[in-house]
Amino acid sequence: MAKSLSADKRENEKKRLAKRAEKQKKKEEKRLSGKTNSFDDMIAYVDENGMITSTPPELNSKKEEIKLEEIIISTPKKEDEIPVILKGRVEFFNTSKGFGFIKNLANTEKYFFHVNNVLTTISENDIVTFDLERSPKGMNAVNVKKEME
Repeated sequence: MAKSLSADKRENEKKRLAKRAEKQKKKEEKRLSGKTNSFDDMIAYVDENGMITSTPPELNSKKEEIKLEEIIISTPKKEDEIPVILKGRVEFFNTSKGFGFIKNLANTEKYFFHVNNVLTTISENDIVTFDLERSPKGMNAVNVKKEME
């Protein structure tokens, strides 16, 4: 035969009261042990070097004066860069479709180029100079010129 419904309720109530008493007992033990998590115990300080410490900074320490005029908020001017002239060999060139690929002689990277970016007449296996330009699909060779021998 099954237990009566009221017996289950009484057992649940006993368990609930036992848990509450256990929690209260732990709270009392913690209070008596002297370990408290007071607000002062939780505060952390950051020193001038960015290190986190538990001791407050010295109030009478000498602070460095910073003038507002000395604070620079801007991007530094870009120095005039010497353009790097890249050399490569025309690996593939399709004259009917007007595109090809140049293999860089320095690092063996291959770059796409289009006839619109070619300044002189070129053909496959020619040594050329070129500049690079970023495109959505990667780096492209532009200003392609056949190198004079």
